[in-house]
Amino acid sequence: MKENVQLIFDHFPNLSDLQKKQFSDLFDLYQLWNNQINVISRKDTEHFYERHVLHSLGIAKVQPFLPGTMVLDVGTGGGFPGIPLAILFPETKFTLVDSIGKKIKVVKEVAEALGLENVKAINDRAENILVSYDFIVSRAVTRMPEFMAWVKNKTKKKSQHELKNGILYLKGGDLTEEMATIKNKVSYYDLSDYFGQEFFETKKVVHVEI
Repeated sequence: MKENVQLIFDHFPNLSDLQKKQFSDLFDLYQLWNNQINVISRKDTEHFYERHVLHSLGIAKVQPFLPGTMVLDVGTGGGFPGIPLAILFPETKFTLVDSIGKKIKVVKEVAEALGLENVKAINDRAENILVSYDFIVSRAVTRMPEFMAWVKNKTKKKSQHELKNGILYLKGGDLTEEMATIKNKVSYYDLSDYFGQEFFETKKVVHVEI
C-alpha cells in the first residue's frame, strides 16, 4: 500500500508545485531502488512518508535553513535526512556522506531523478571530509560521543541561524546515559510537539553546539 504523501503537505503547507511533485515521486523511487539495494527496512515501507520523510523533516521544524547554508548529512544511508531536507530547502547546499558505496549510489540516482542540484553525495568516512559546515545532521547512526569525534572541527565558526552551528541529530528514547559525558551545550526538541502520530512520541531532535 502506498502511504499518502498528503501527510507531508499537511505539515508543510507552503510547498511549491515542484516540491510537491518531488515529495510525491520519492515513494516510487525508493521502492525501485530498495528492490535492488536494501536501504529501507521492508516493514517500514508502508510507513515510508511518516517514518522516513516526515521524521527527516523534523529537523526543519526545529531549525529552518537559510539560503546558502551548508549542511553535512553523516551516515546518510539511502539519503535520510538529507534528501527530504534538500527538497524542502532548495537554496541550501547538502553534502550526503556514507561509507557504503551502494547506498551512495542510491542517493545519487534519487537526487538525479528528482533534479536536486543542491545535493552532493560522497562515498567516504565523515572523518575524511575537510570542509566546514553550518550544521551537521544525522539519523541515529551511532552514540553521540562517537559521532562528535567523527565530526570534530567540521562546523563554521560564525553562526547565522537562531540555533548556533553544530549537530542536529534525530534520536529516540531515553538519552540520559548517552549524553552524560557531553560537555557541550545540548538542547532537546520533542518531535511530538510538531507531529501528532504515535511514532513520534519518543523521538527528538538533539542540538549540540560544536
